[in-house]
Amino acid sequence: MLPIKSWAEEDRPREKLLRKGIAALSDAELLAILIATGTQNETAVGLAKQVLALTNNNLNELGRLSVNDLQRLKGIGEAKAISIVAALELGRRRKQSDAPERSAFQHSKNIADYFTPMLADLPHEEFWALMLSTRLKIIGAQRVAQGGVDNTQVDMRLLLKPCIENLASVLMVAHNHPSGSAKPSVYDCALTQRIKEASDLFGIRLADHVIIAGNTYFSFADEGLL
Repeated sequence: MLPIKSWAEEDRPREKLLRKGIAALSDAELLAILIATGTQNETAVGLAKQVLALTNNNLNELGRLSVNDLQRLKGIGEAKAISIVAALELGRRRKQSDAPERSAFQHSKNIADYFTPMLADLPHEEFWALMLSTRLKIIGAQRVAQGGVDNTQVDMRLLLKPCIENLASVLMVAHNHPSGSAKPSVYDCALTQRIKEASDLFGIRLADHVIIAGNTYFSFADEGLL
């Protein structure tokens, strides 16, 4: 197996990026730049292809892998695994920063666009509160609960405390379904009703509850369930 240094310059990922631009690189070549070095029997590009093969070349699925998951692959040590996980997290954060963070949230898609980058790839459930003004401008967002793979217990006190402290007039909540199905469970429906009743007591309007499942979502408001 020839090391990358022995390849023609135009075929080396770093040199190719400089000469042709980042768009010219394949997913494997981009990943190889993160991996940096190969092994005695495999180049960095070869290792990158093996990493991608773990998820059938699906980058969304790759984003779900942990450091431990990646280290199960021969040739991927802790440092390489951390580099990959960190790069994917930066991609998620960049996507989230593109959301209209201070714009008015008029539609469920605004909420989905805001929460998808942080929730879509998680292997466990998280429940978040989005606090808004009367004009639907974001005051703040806060995670209020974290659960297992199919359920999250939400404490109404922890949910409403930041809303009251920040003088929010409108509340939108969101959580994810790691299963990939956005269909609400019986518990999700009952929880939504509890949140609505509790927030009403403090003069806070529950405008929507959105369930994120991969790149799809379910809106209780859109379905007339609020």
